[in-house]
Amino acid sequence: MVTQVTQVVQQSALVLNQNYEPLNVCSVRRAFVLVFRGKAELLAEGDEPIHGVDAVRFTSPSVIRLRDFVRRPLPHVRLTRREVFARDNNRCQYCNRQGGDLTLDHVIPRRLGGRHEWENLVAACRGCNHRKGGRTPSDARMRLRRKPLRPVATPGMLFARYMDHYVKWRPFLRGWVERRRRGRPAEAAAAGGD
Repeated sequence: MVTQVTQVVQQSALVLNQNYEPLNVCSVRRAFVLVFRGKAELLAEGDEPIHGVDAVRFTSPSVIRLRDFVRRPLPHVRLTRREVFARDNNRCQYCNRQGGDLTLDHVIPRRLGGRHEWENLVAACRGCNHRKGGRTPSDARMRLRRKPLRPVATPGMLFARYMDHYVKWRPFLRGWVERRRRGRPAEAAAAGGD
């Protein structure tokens, strides 16, 4: 019984702002406390109930909406290897080869003063990275497919990965994710892509 209760409260719940904008993902335990204290309302129930003392069963939250509007700073995408690959669609930014053994490449090498930041990092296959070496793309006579830019953190980008696993979240995230997909070609065109 304890294992089942632990598994339920360690699952995730989607937290929406008062205007239904996705804010974050928290544990079911935290979401339950917010609903129980009247700070949020339950919009979608989880699959398993939470068992309390004396065989009392509580509905586990899957999606909650805060009663008061929360102002928050604009989210930002963390600079990680995985996020750079995602921004570049898992394609080498020199030869356009997809997947495989990708590496990170500093467009302006660090030894030449290049910084470790979004605007100087691209995904590159091992062959292109080796060919470029410690040179700039122009010195190596290689052309970038598009200029590397810092990605904009939209709710669609931040929560799209949950769409497959948490089916009950889909009605609350679908519009945000679709806006991101519709905006993608415009973002790519602005970045000089195809």
